[in-house]
Amino acid sequence: MNPVKKYIGNLFLTTRFYLAIGLCIVLFIISFFYRPLMQLPKTLLAVATVLILIDYLFLFIVSKSPTARRLTADRLSNGDENKIELQVINRMPFTVTMEIIDELPVQFQKRDWKLHYRFAANEQKNIIYKLRPVERGEYNFGNIILYVKSLLGLLMRRHDIEATETIPVYPSFLQLRKYELLSQTTIQTEHGNKRMRKIGHSMEFEQIKEYVRGDDMRTINWKATARKGSLMVNNYTDEKSQQVYCIIDKGRLMKMPFNELTLLDYAINSTLVLSNVCLQKQDRVGVMTFANKMGSLIAADKKPIQRENILQLLYNQDTAFLESDYEMLYMQIRNRIKHRSLLILYTNFESLSGLRRQLNYLRSIARHHLLMVVFFENTELHQLSHLSATNIEEVYIKTIAEKFEFEKRLIVKELQKHGILAVLTTPEMLTVNAVNKYLELKARQAI
Repeated sequence: MNPVKKYIGNLFLTTRFYLAIGLCIVLFIISFFYRPLMQLPKTLLAVATVLILIDYLFLFIVSKSPTARRLTADRLSNGDENKIELQVINRMPFTVTMEIIDELPVQFQKRDWKLHYRFAANEQKNIIYKLRPVERGEYNFGNIILYVKSLLGLLMRRHDIEATETIPVYPSFLQLRKYELLSQTTIQTEHGNKRMRKIGHSMEFEQIKEYVRGDDMRTINWKATARKGSLMVNNYTDEKSQQVYCIIDKGRLMKMPFNELTLLDYAINSTLVLSNVCLQKQDRVGVMTFANKMGSLIAADKKPIQRENILQLLYNQDTAFLESDYEMLYMQIRNRIKHRSLLILYTNFESLSGLRRQLNYLRSIARHHLLMVVFFENTELHQLSHLSATNIEEVYIKTIAEKFEFEKRLIVKELQKHGILAVLTTPEMLTVNAVNKYLELKARQAI
């Protein structure tokens, strides 16, 4: 290392230093007009020089450099508070004050991020802070910078600690744990070591057993009865391994922001959670994306690796700025999804006329599959429609907001009229409403 940089390049003067020097200059000026004080500025300047040299010796000659490192997860969760930990060790044999700067990724736009801590001799501190990313992609962290003040606080030394790393931000995988309990219904519960099954009338056969009082007479298996010589009945369980596809619209309307996240990111986070719930229910789940042209596709499956495959696919999705092509979507569904499935379409319609342009394609899809359209309330319009108007301009704005809000409810009625399930939800309630609707359909055996 260059000696000049080692012993001078990282040296900074503190406010306390400038105050001490300024005081000496003021007293020196006063001494010109008041002779008895002539010797005082010289004495103070000599004392200040000695103290500065002592500070310098402690910071650059005697002391050891502090250490720091950043502890993070392998990947961050989009839209969630992620914990970041800094492990800082003061290796100096005296108490110091540190100004800690972690060079955050440019996506956060935090240019004044710093922390102030006081460290005793040889003390280690684990400093925890949280970051909330609002877009997916790679985030580049820089170095950790420590500004160390010694005992007197006249000088400050900068330490640049190499800590550059790139961490990917994935769709909100932290929500998976939050919503896991939603999938625990009475379909499969355990009391002690005894497994309780819910008897259903779907077409998935489980076993043939002897008839006992209370069994449905319609399930009698006459062939098995003839062979056995006693009444035998078929036992059925709720149908599993049904196909569920989450279809995400990446058109321009999904670029709308809410609480710093786009509607597309809300749809992606909801898809990840819903896919996890479907896999826990032993259904086969797949994902399809589209905009003005076909996007990505993962065929429905229930293997454990499917969750990770879906996460990797959703990581790379981005919004297009063109109108979505629903005719192309219909053709792709007809060609690629051969079995009747539950299709959960995440999209957005801002007006009734916008729906009617695509309604014929949605009706065609609904003839072959159980289609559920999930779209968003405009929360700003909702707020405007509930404001109290005090002048003509505000009355006009309130009336227009109420008109568009009413059209959202008309869209729901229009879809339901044609046998299409509709879920109108706010972005923050999207995941809860989508999961609850899926569980409701599952319980009604509507899939």
